Amino acid sequence: MTLLGIDHLVVAVTDVEQKAADLEAELGLAFTGGGRHETMGTCNRLAFLGDTYLELIGVFNRALVLSSTAFAVGNAALAMLDAGREGLATYALATDDIAADAWQLRADGSPIGEPVSGSRRRADGETVRWISAFPALGPQRAPFLIEHEHTGAEWGDDARAARAVFRHPVGGRVRLAALELPVGDPDAVAAEYLAVVGVRFAKGHHAVVGEQEIRLLAAAQPADVPVVRFAGEAEAPPLDTVRLGVRWLREPAGPTVARPGSPSTSRSGRRAGT
Repeated sequence: MTLLGIDHLVVAVTDVEQKAADLEAELGLAFTGGGRHETMGTCNRLAFLGDTYLELIGVFNRALVLSSTAFAVGNAALAMLDAGREGLATYALATDDIAADAWQLRADGSPIGEPVSGSRRRADGETVRWISAFPALGPQRAPFLIEHEHTGAEWGDDARAARAVFRHPVGGRVRLAALELPVGDPDAVAAEYLAVVGVRFAKGHHAVVGEQEIRLLAAAQPADVPVVRFAGEAEAPPLDTVRLGVRWLREPAGPTVARPGSPSTSRSGRRAGT
């Protein structure tokens, strides 16, 4: 089993259009994608950082979300919004063979669900498709797995090549470097990650998945928020701000983090989805 990296972060918000505009102005990230999960009751805006992306997700039909029990992301977002909070509801790890990975995890005792298909209609009318496998989701729970269908204007070869060189308004390319999660019991959460998605944390509650780091931090107080670390090109100024229940840190680009023993952390060799 080889996980390719953090696929996307899911941030629940009350108004996707307004919050995308606010965050674009604050962070200098272009929200160029998004659409509606028509049968699932949610909508989103996306900011791509190469093949990793930030998803702002909102609810347009509460009844549809509650009836779409297979769409665990929508329910996780709704639970956060119902609690009166915006913020990181969950996140996804990318795989290029979700059927085999989910089967192996389940054979090893993971409670992760069987892979299920999902889709979203873009503003241009194109339908984007993927397959996900969900455990129980939440801000302090293990992430889910996803495999995209690599076709069309969002995940075809041309689209991915353009994203690799895309310059955000902040002044250049930006990549997600690390995700730091405040949790009540780092040992217990690390054990859950290993049991559910096969991610093993080293001493200090630090894991490397693809080109990104995941760190579990002992929460000092309930007000502690997740930290998203970006690496920008040299001309992108440093940034440290809290918005939407997340602390956003942008730093100059550093060396790429590579998984030990991996010949490449690039996603260019990913197999197409089904």
